[in-house]
Amino acid sequence: MAQFVIEGGRALAGDVAVEGSKNSALPIIVAAALAEEGTTVLENVPRYTDILDLCEILRGLGVGVEWQSANRLAVDARELNHYQARYDLAKKLRGSTYLVGLLLARLGQADVAFPGGCQIGSRPVNFHIQGFQALGADMRLEHGSIQGIIDGRLKGTRVYIERASFGTTLNLMIAGSLADGTTILENAAMEPEIVDVANFLNAMGGRVRGAGTNLVRVEGVRQLKGTHHEIIPDRLEAGTYLLAGAISGGVVTVGNVIPEHLRTVLLKLSQAGAQIEEDMDWIRIISPPKLKAVDIETLPHPGFPTDLHPQMVSMLAVAEGVAVVQETVFENRFGYTHELVRLGADIKVDRETGIIRGVDRLTGAPVQAQDIRGGAALVLAALRAEGTTQVDGVEYIDRGYHGMEEKLASLGAVIERQD
Repeated sequence: MAQFVIEGGRALAGDVAVEGSKNSALPIIVAAALAEEGTTVLENVPRYTDILDLCEILRGLGVGVEWQSANRLAVDARELNHYQARYDLAKKLRGSTYLVGLLLARLGQADVAFPGGCQIGSRPVNFHIQGFQALGADMRLEHGSIQGIIDGRLKGTRVYIERASFGTTLNLMIAGSLADGTTILENAAMEPEIVDVANFLNAMGGRVRGAGTNLVRVEGVRQLKGTHHEIIPDRLEAGTYLLAGAISGGVVTVGNVIPEHLRTVLLKLSQAGAQIEEDMDWIRIISPPKLKAVDIETLPHPGFPTDLHPQMVSMLAVAEGVAVVQETVFENRFGYTHELVRLGADIKVDRETGIIRGVDRLTGAPVQAQDIRGGAALVLAALRAEGTTQVDGVEYIDRGYHGMEEKLASLGAVIERQD
């Protein structure tokens, strides 16, 4: 167990570079194990705890996984021979569901623990299961695991994805890449990470078309080969550090970023009174001493991302005026707000709507992180709060941010990790 101890009240200034995208890296590492020939080398892979756990799961399945440098990962899946994923690790992370698509496609059988992850609302696996059933798999939930088996190969078909599920879209892209025939995904998710995974599958010899739109076609092939690929930057980490600059009243430049992936976020920051500058691979935020309240509605991409909702609420807690934040992606996402109130925020929540009245000051207090993004929101609020804030539950934050305390310290924050 660890905690951050943060002395607030300092405006951040300087440059910070973000890691590769966790939401790309997880499915891409799994998809790399589709290759029956050659080794895949992945660049810009973040060392989040979820990534490390996934690598250990794959090793247990017979996949060679080796870190060649700090952020370069080699995956050799020629010896993939086990269909039952290590239960204690698989149950910890949401991305373990991708293993089902991999194992059905490669081995014709899968047994993967029911996934865990952050408790921010219902993220049902039934969309995944319905998709695999449409592809011809016999699926069931037994003994805490998702189990599936097929006779021969998966069969390409047309699948309508409910709620434009991000994970289901990726899982069926992975499974469909080795299916017999063409899989057509209707109402597919359109996030940049979907495009990144599609580009990776195509580099392996796959045939994926339409990624980034709501209609994706996956033409199955007989075999995929190892390749070389660089993971896209993490837009959610980038957005978090931009919001850290905003809440602290500072000037922060975020590098290794693709500005187009954050267009809606940058629009809201501009409306709040921040000055935004950008180039091909960096974004700079110049924040005024007092920001203005703006209303937010989370939506699937290209709308405002739900995974930046908590950090935005922290910023709005010290903005001038009243803001309304509507969460349309996850229920129960506002759980972190109880901890913000401990710091002096004025937040009222009614189901999936939050009303935030900006206050003049926050004050330090002990608080508890309960999920990745909610934990990041508490860190941002602590940067603004007067006095000392202790943020417990840093293990949640580590699942989505590598070395957050070091990066914030490089910008002038007074922050220390204590075990």
